[in-house]
Amino acid sequence: MTQYAGRLRLGVNIDHVATVRNARGGAYPDPVRAAKLAEDAGADGITAHLREDRRHITDPDIERLMDALSVPLNFEMAATDEMQTIALRHKPHAVCIVPEKREERTTEGGLEVANDENRLAHFIAPLREAGCRVSIFIAADKRQIDAAHRIGAQVIELHTGGYCDSFVDGDMDLHRAELEKMREMSAYAHSLGLEVHAGHGLTYETVKPVAAFPEVMELNIGHFLIGEAIFLGLQPAIAEMRRLMDEARA
Repeated sequence: MTQYAGRLRLGVNIDHVATVRNARGGAYPDPVRAAKLAEDAGADGITAHLREDRRHITDPDIERLMDALSVPLNFEMAATDEMQTIALRHKPHAVCIVPEKREERTTEGGLEVANDENRLAHFIAPLREAGCRVSIFIAADKRQIDAAHRIGAQVIELHTGGYCDSFVDGDMDLHRAELEKMREMSAYAHSLGLEVHAGHGLTYETVKPVAAFPEVMELNIGHFLIGEAIFLGLQPAIAEMRRLMDEARA
């Protein structure tokens, strides 16, 4: 494959609006309202991760998002029977299979696909049959990309956490190495016919080099934008990210 189509899409993850709401156990702030504001600000899609422990997004949130959104919902989920049942009931535009541990604060790495191919292939088959676009959240690693391709995923999302964390830590050698690895693996995944997305930890300072990869079709960004919204407002925060992405692609 050599052709790249369309502008770089921005998916806005609204999980941590729900985190703030759940801290008080009430109804506010409303993640569905945040999702609609994100739409108005130029988001091309909304991402929501329904964790097994329901620490932020809840089942009623998914119900309401499916009813309210006019842009696609990217439903992040662990590869469990419970989550598969929920996804098959709602049939969102996309499902992104992610690793999940109860004790982690946030998703710590990519999914181990290569050592679990048979189970994952059977797990995603009904989702594809239901019309969901299946994405696998993985490290920029050839072995994992090959495995994702073999099991029938249509999309991979590259974990950008190491790249972003090394920037914050000031380890610029590692930062550059992580960027180069993602560049190479984006091109490799694209050559297999996989659609390439990326996300985790991206900020205004780190987004442009990744946004410049011609193979990357979508960035999913959440925690940073919700944090910036405290200072700027949600719509201006998203609009600035959109501007930087467009500038990088120009």
